[in-house]
Amino acid sequence: MQKVWDVISQIWTAKDIRNKLLMTAALLFVYRLLAHVPVAGIDRVALANLFSGSQLLGLLDIFSGGTLANFSLIALGLGPYINASIIIQLLTVIFPKLEELSKEGEYGRELINQYTRLLTIPIAILQGFGMYLLLKGQAVIGNLNPLLLLAFIVTMTAGTMLAVWIGELITEYGIGNGISLLIFAGIVGRLPVTLGQTFVTFETLNPLNILVFVVAAFGLIAAVVFMNEASRNITVHYARRVKAGQSGGSQVTHIPLRLNQAGVIPIIFAISLVLLPSLAAQFLEKAGNAQISLIARNVASFMDPNKIPYNLIYFLLVVAFAFFYTTVVFNPEKISEDMKKYGGFIPGIRPGPTTAQYLAAVLNRITLVGAIFLGLLAVLPAVAQAVFAIPSLSLGGTGILIVVSVVLETTKSLQSQMLLKSYDRFI
Repeated sequence: MQKVWDVISQIWTAKDIRNKLLMTAALLFVYRLLAHVPVAGIDRVALANLFSGSQLLGLLDIFSGGTLANFSLIALGLGPYINASIIIQLLTVIFPKLEELSKEGEYGRELINQYTRLLTIPIAILQGFGMYLLLKGQAVIGNLNPLLLLAFIVTMTAGTMLAVWIGELITEYGIGNGISLLIFAGIVGRLPVTLGQTFVTFETLNPLNILVFVVAAFGLIAAVVFMNEASRNITVHYARRVKAGQSGGSQVTHIPLRLNQAGVIPIIFAISLVLLPSLAAQFLEKAGNAQISLIARNVASFMDPNKIPYNLIYFLLVVAFAFFYTTVVFNPEKISEDMKKYGGFIPGIRPGPTTAQYLAAVLNRITLVGAIFLGLLAVLPAVAQAVFAIPSLSLGGTGILIVVSVVLETTKSLQSQMLLKSYDRFI
């Protein structure tokens, strides 16, 4: 316990780190404050009835931190930005110019981020208009004239861009990844409601089932921590320069290849895509055309979060995005070129393309393990829900995955800041 207090004291006494923590806390507070500023013209009773009768919308509300259920200024949350990020990253793989731009260091990344922000605007406009049509079909909001409709869409879009701006401010001036922290804050902000719903169901459960559930929950958290920390170290030797009168030798270091190289991003991306068909179907169910309504109902039934097809698609998307994002954050060719440039080599592996192939092969094997594990964790809450009959478990389980991963990533970021601070003392 004393060691923990010593670490906290070290963090607080470091002025720059303390300022970053305070800035992060202040921006998260502003974000949560905006989540409780409602949009005018919404029938609150009808809105509550809509969310209470839809598990899909309830799942979206969990990730928005209650902004949808309150229908606040930031009701769309970070969904449009996440969808824009997915599109841009897919285009980066397709178009060589974007791929070259992504390799141009800080300038390239900043330009790609700018493209992502610009793409977020039309996506937010479309989602805002779709949200209006959905709420109108459910009698949550009345008919709006063109001017009021424009104001509604502009409000939704501005709320999304404001959330993105807050996230980027956290990334630049705070601790950790701003977008991930905003999602984390939303889930944690909604956690008391989710836990309350879960505890209500406990009254009707067998005590043995409750015990098994609690043990499984702690086991899930431990498994997430283990998988995020697990890595495969690749030994690398760097040849030393031989000087007159001195013997040569080599310096030994390691390249850590994490099992979960992509972190929490695959889950965020997957949940954003897997919910789109269900949302579209829920909207088209109210269409005047009988055939379209029938197709929409079939799609909604097929993509029910409690059914196998939904969870299978969710699992496959998590696995696919884990591989995709790993290729984005770790480039074996670049690592191989840098090693060759500075005289590094892997024992038994020829420098150059052979090294790149070796790194890619090892990375694919460990990413497969991490991706499958991450996919199983993503769908495990749905399985546990069927076993324990806890309605809110599927909502809270995926949230736990994100919360634990973001906490670990933020902790590592804080540790790196402290390590850099300790190095500065010797300069």
